[in-house]
Amino acid sequence: MRAVVVERWGGPENLVERDVERPEPGLNEVLVRVHAAGVNPVDWKTRASGALIGWGSVPAVGWDVSGTVEAVGPGVGHLRPGDEVFGMPLFPRQAGAYAEYVVAPARHLAPKPASLTHVEAAALPLAGLTAWQALVDAADVRPGERVLVHAAAGGVGHLAVQIAKARGAYVIGTASAAKHALVRELGADEVVDYREVRFEDVLRDVDVVLDGIGGETAERSLKVLRPGGRLITLPGPDDVPAAPDGVRAVWVLVEPDHLGLRELAALVERGELRPVADTVLPLAEAAKAHAIGEEGRTTGKIVLTVS
Repeated sequence: MRAVVVERWGGPENLVERDVERPEPGLNEVLVRVHAAGVNPVDWKTRASGALIGWGSVPAVGWDVSGTVEAVGPGVGHLRPGDEVFGMPLFPRQAGAYAEYVVAPARHLAPKPASLTHVEAAALPLAGLTAWQALVDAADVRPGERVLVHAAAGGVGHLAVQIAKARGAYVIGTASAAKHALVRELGADEVVDYREVRFEDVLRDVDVVLDGIGGETAERSLKVLRPGGRLITLPGPDDVPAAPDGVRAVWVLVEPDHLGLRELAALVERGELRPVADTVLPLAEAAKAHAIGEEGRTTGKIVLTVS
C-alpha cells in the first residue's frame, strides 16, 4: 500500500511516499481503508523531532482518519466490512494515518456522521476530542458560563467555539480581524482582535479559558478568570501557570475516546457542530500540508485525501 513515512526527523521534506506492507487486524482490531486523513500540529511537531513514544521501525505520522472498514479481527462484534468510520486511533502511539490502510482498535473508532463527507470527518477526531475533553470532561462547561477560546478560528478553536455554544455558554473568541466573520458564524457571541488589543484589558469575569497557545497567553489568561474559574491549556505541562487560590489550571492531552466521538457525531447530526476543512491536498502532498500548517495561519483544518 502507499504510505507517507518519515525518512529522518526534521523538516517537511523528510516526508516521503513509500510502498509498505499492508497491516492486518489483530484481536479487537479493524482494518480501515482510508479515504481522508486529518493533519494536526502534533503531526509536524513529531515529524520534526520524533518526540512521542511508540514509533515503529518505519516512522509513519498521522492519527485523524475517516474511511471504510475493510476487514475485522477476532472479537469485534459492532463493526462490519463496509461500515464508514472515523477516529483517532492509538494516540500518542504511532497510527500511521497517512496511508491507504490503517489498523485501529475497534473502540478507537465510531460510525462516521452521515451528513459529513470523509474529508470533513477526517478533520474532526483529534481536534474535536481535544475540545470536548477540555471543555466537557475537564472544565465541565455549564449553561450561562462565559468561555474564552483562544485561536478561535484554528483547528481546535473553531470546534471548541461550537461545542461551548452547544453547552449553552456565552462564547468569546480571539482571532485576527480577517477571521472574525467566521468565528461569529460558528456561534461566538464576542470576538477580540488579539493584534489590536490585549484581551486581558477588555475581558473580565470569565469562567473558562481554553488556551491552545501557551506561554505568556496562559499567564495572561489568569487575569480574566473569576474566582472559581478554570484554565485549560493544551500545548504542554510546562505551559500551565501557577494559578491563584480559587482558580484551577490544568493541562489536557487528548486520548482516544469512543464515547466522545459519538458525542461529537451527535452534535454534528443535530446541526450544532461542523468541522471546517480549509485546505485539502492529496496524500502525495503531505510535505506541502505540513509546510502550510507550520506557517500558523490556517483556518480550520488541513486534510489529505487518500482514496
